[in-house]
Order: sequence, then C-alpha cells, then structure tokens
Amino acid sequence: MAKPNTNIDYNQTVISIRGLKKSFETNHVLRGVDLDLYQGENLVVLGRSGTGKSVLIKIISGLLTADSGEVLVLGKDMNNLSAKELRDLRIKVGFSFQNSALYDSMTVRKNIEFPLVRNSPKLTRKEVTMQVEEVLDNVGLLQTINQMPSELSGGQRKRIGIARTLILKPEIVLYDEPTAGLDPITCIDINELINEVQQMYHTSSIIITHDLTCAKATGDRIVMLLDGKFERQGSFDEVFNTTDERVKAFYDYNFTQ
Repeated sequence: MAKPNTNIDYNQTVISIRGLKKSFETNHVLRGVDLDLYQGENLVVLGRSGTGKSVLIKIISGLLTADSGEVLVLGKDMNNLSAKELRDLRIKVGFSFQNSALYDSMTVRKNIEFPLVRNSPKLTRKEVTMQVEEVLDNVGLLQTINQMPSELSGGQRKRIGIARTLILKPEIVLYDEPTAGLDPITCIDINELINEVQQMYHTSSIIITHDLTCAKATGDRIVMLLDGKFERQGSFDEVFNTTDERVKAFYDYNFTQ
C-alpha cells in the first residue's frame, strides 16, 4: 500500500544538509550528502546495512559530529552549538532507537515519565500522569502502563519506545529501523503508527530502513543511499524505475526472497 497524501509545507525546511562527509579511519561512509526535510514530511532513507543511514541520523541528533559539511536542524547549525543549545534542540528532535532503548528496571509508566520529568520538572504529578496516559493511548497501549518491558512483545516495546519519544512533543522524529526484527503483521502495525504519529503530532520525520514495505507505506518521499551519496530520490515508483543494477538488486532482495 502506497503512502497517502498528507499536508507538507515545501516552503518550510526543517532539516537542511549540504556536503556532509563522515569517515571512520579509512571507511568513507558519507561522501558529500545533500538532503532537505520539509515541514510535515515523512522522508525515508533507504540503503543496505552499513551504508551510513544510522550515521546520518546520529549526526542530525548530535550523537556524532560531521567531518565536514553543513547540517542545519530547525535553523540551528549542528557544528556550532553549545552544550545547552544542543540539549534544548534535542527536546525538539525525538529519536526512536532500533532496539526501543527501554529501561528494563522501570515500568512502562516510569519509562515514559523519565524524559518528561527531567525536562519539565515543574509539572504536577497529575499533569505527568495525564500526559503519560494520553501518549500511551495514542499508541494503543494504555493497558500496559504498569507492566515491565520484559512482559511486552517486540511490537509493543517498539510502540512504547515511540511513545517515550513523543512525550516531549518533538517537531522532528528520527526513526532508526522501526520494523527491524518484527514479524510482517506487526510491521504493518508499526507502519500505520508512524503515519498516525505524523497526523496526530504534526511531525516531520526521517525514517531509516532497508525494509521496502515500510518505505512504501510510510514515505512521502524516498531517497536511496548508494556508495555514500543519495543517488535516487522521489516517490517509491520513481526511485525503483531504473536500470541501475544496484537499485534493482536491492528491490529484488526485498521482494523476491
């Protein structure tokens, strides 16, 4: 199923990247990347494992620094932020980790409360509870509020991880392999949730994946990372309407297994 149309403001760029390069010793991962993310857009970044997709969003979130190039996030230059400016920006940029990154020793309630209480210490207990219950309800898992992560399925943990990202109401959400390790039916549920988040929270998102079903279901626009650069971009059909053997092999691997 293709991604439905949504409200995207192509006059408003929330992330702008020019000439981004990143290497690890002799491994040149990103070789001059240019990228724009528009207000309200779900942008999918496709590529094989190890091609630099996760490196890209770690640079966007400030977890890694670029070797060269310009990275503007909500108008802020990631290369020239103070520690406080970076902390303030990260509140506006949610990161949904591949493994959900839940604290095993905390209940679902405590996991979601943690970033909220840390960043909004003046909230009353009632306000915290209301916000936690609201975000859990929005991801369809209010009934798990007092459970431990070990009691949840992989799909439920993924949803809780997304809920924890949403509790601060970020303007941008970065999804790192959101369907990795999930069965096909649960993948469909997560894809639908990503689209629902876009509509409910009016987010702009970058979705890192090598799952073409996820890309087709969630992406308003798709870019493909090949040999350290974005070689293809457009709709799903536009990206894969090519004779480029690198792209055809990627498509065949996903859909002919």
